[in-house]
Amino acid sequence: MRRAPLIIGAALVGLFIMLALVSLVWTPYNVETLEIANKLKPPSAANWLGTDHFGRDIFSMIMVGGQVSIAVAVVAVGLGMGLGVPLGLAAAARRGGLMDEIIMRSNDLVFAFPALLIAILITAIFGPSAINAIIAIGIFNIPVFARMSRGAALELWTRDFILAARVAGKGAMRISAEHILPNIANLLIVQGTIQFSLAILAEAALSYVGLGAQPPTPSWGRMLADSQTLASLAPHLVLAPGLSIVAMVMGLNMLGDALRDALDPRLNRAAK
Repeated sequence: MRRAPLIIGAALVGLFIMLALVSLVWTPYNVETLEIANKLKPPSAANWLGTDHFGRDIFSMIMVGGQVSIAVAVVAVGLGMGLGVPLGLAAAARRGGLMDEIIMRSNDLVFAFPALLIAILITAIFGPSAINAIIAIGIFNIPVFARMSRGAALELWTRDFILAARVAGKGAMRISAEHILPNIANLLIVQGTIQFSLAILAEAALSYVGLGAQPPTPSWGRMLADSQTLASLAPHLVLAPGLSIVAMVMGLNMLGDALRDALDPRLNRAAK
């Protein structure tokens, strides 16, 4: 039973990743082909999730839309982790110094602007696109990983094995890379899954308001936006992308919780 969240979470996430990968080479129908004669068809053997107001197959759009959501989330979280973790480690290594103060105050400044507002600022200059959504979500993720890695690293800097490394003549950056980073890797993995789920929601929100992927590329958020006026007439238009977002986020959260329980030695000792 303790492994159930891990299995369920991994199954849900794996399902959507598999559908996104399969859609790179095959979908039941072409998502860019309009068939007005078949618009608003309910789920059937021919169209498992029905068709939208343009006659496009919703299941095929869910598959292709998963490409956008997953790709945006992966790159944005990777950007946040790739920049935030080194900044957090550098701040912890120079704790109380000028570098620490500059990095943390810069993080506070970024935290003052939500991802949606950052996206609005970016799209006002460069126009709406999936790339700009990645930049906006990635910028918002940088201070998250910086704060988390700094807090975890500060606690490790007081340990005896770090003192031994300093006595051996190792510099702060080398200690951070060789001793601090491996010991906080489990925290980064768990935080990465959490931020991945938040990035999925952020991408859906940006696409919903027209700041994410642009037509004709399908995205789950844009599918929700396009179907909101037809919800009473064809509820399957809303249910398909809505449940996809819920299932993906729920799977990531369950996977993150399970990884936290598995990777945290204190929780493992308590369970025993």
